[in-house]
Formats: sequence, C-alpha cells, structure tokens
Amino acid sequence: MNGILIMDDDRETWEAVQSIKENSQFMDTPIWKEEMANKGIELIKEKRPAFLLMELSLPDMDGIEFGKKAKEIHPTLHVIVVTHLQMFKTVQSCMNAGFSAYLLKPIANGELLQTLDRLYTARLLHDSLPYLETKKEPDAGELETDLGNPIQTAIKFIHLNYHKPIHLKEAADLVYLSPSYFSRLFKEETGVTFVEFLTDYRLEKSKHLLKITVMPIETIANLTGFGSAAYFATSFKRKEGQTPKEYRNMCTFSETD
Repeated sequence: MNGILIMDDDRETWEAVQSIKENSQFMDTPIWKEEMANKGIELIKEKRPAFLLMELSLPDMDGIEFGKKAKEIHPTLHVIVVTHLQMFKTVQSCMNAGFSAYLLKPIANGELLQTLDRLYTARLLHDSLPYLETKKEPDAGELETDLGNPIQTAIKFIHLNYHKPIHLKEAADLVYLSPSYFSRLFKEETGVTFVEFLTDYRLEKSKHLLKITVMPIETIANLTGFGSAAYFATSFKRKEGQTPKEYRNMCTFSETD
C-alpha cells in the first residue's frame, strides 16, 4: 500500500479517510492532502500513491483532466471521484477516463471503506483490469443516419441516448420508417424487440455502476434511463434473477473472496 492522496479542500473527505484508518487494514496507510493540481502532480510523481480521492472542482484545473493526467503518470493509480455532482455526462466522462469509483457526498465512512477494500483486496493495484468501460461513446452530435442500415442507426441512437426517455416511434422517425415496419425489421435483425434491446443495454450500463460505485439504486436508475427505482429493480430481477442490491453485494463478495 503506497498511500492515499486527497485532492479536495473539503474537510469532510479528510475526516472520512482519517476515521476509516483507525479500525481497518488501512490504519498504517500514509495520507497526503493537496488542493492545487500542480502540487498534486508532483506528489503523485514522488509518492506513487495507490489511491487518489479527488473532488471534480479543483482551483486550478478541471478534476477530470487532472485525473487523466495523474493516470498517465501513474497508470495503476485508482482514481476515486468524491463529489456532489450526479449528472449523467459527468459520470460518463469519469467512466470514459477509466476512473475506478464515483462516490457521492456527503461521503459515508462505510461506503469509502467498502470501495477501498474492494479495489485493494482484488489486487487491482497489480493489474490493469478496469472496473469501468474505457471505450469512449461518441457524442450525440456524431450520430449519422444511414438509411441503408436503419437498424444499425437505431442501435447507435440507443447507445447515445439510453439515459434519456426513448420511444420506438422516435427511432423509427429517425430512419424514416413507419413504427410497425421498423418494429418488425428491428426484431428480424436483432432477435429481440426494440424495447427489449433498449432495456438490456440499460441494464448492462447499470451493472457497471453497481460494481464500481456506491451510488443509491435510485440514482443509478435515473442515470441509466429507467423511470423509477421500482421499475429498474423489477427489470433487473427479471433479467438477472436478483435485485440490484443483491447483484452489488455479490460483486463485492466475489472480488474480496
């Protein structure tokens, strides 16, 4: 264990880290605290910390850019975002950057300890297996309508907009087909209905968030396009045979076994 670097001027984060040291495997772990990005980079070069706990609003640099730069210097560094921000684009940007976890303030000691335990005991410090998708999703403006391949266009549309309300007619209009014909064509090409495909894609995205964050189930439901936590839980159990909470607990157990 090479220590924890905190990039945050919020005393709450510092106190949360200090409190979990007392009765955990991290009791002898050194902690460094910094607010300015340039000094933080120097600490990363010098100390090679195992974890970076980072607020997204730094005085002299965008937090996501700082996290990316930190990982360029120290590729096995686990970047843990600690923030009040719950916006989809922010979470997606952190996922694309390869960060290891996304925690919401006010941070609970148990949530922080669970995250550190998961990353540490899974020996992720010694391999580069990410817990987030690192494949970059294209921006919404990059969608090109290919009328020669309407279903592939519709699938790209889902990939870009799954976190928003999406209706079959909207996708059908995009490729200039009637809803009934589009629906029949979609199932012929993919083997499932438009709604089934959309739901499955949203569920896969939700599983990533369940694995690498301790965000509330309702927040994950909203971030992945489900109308409510209840609908999310019902859809998840129907597909996975367990609730989102049970899935999260299973992932935590399997990673620390």
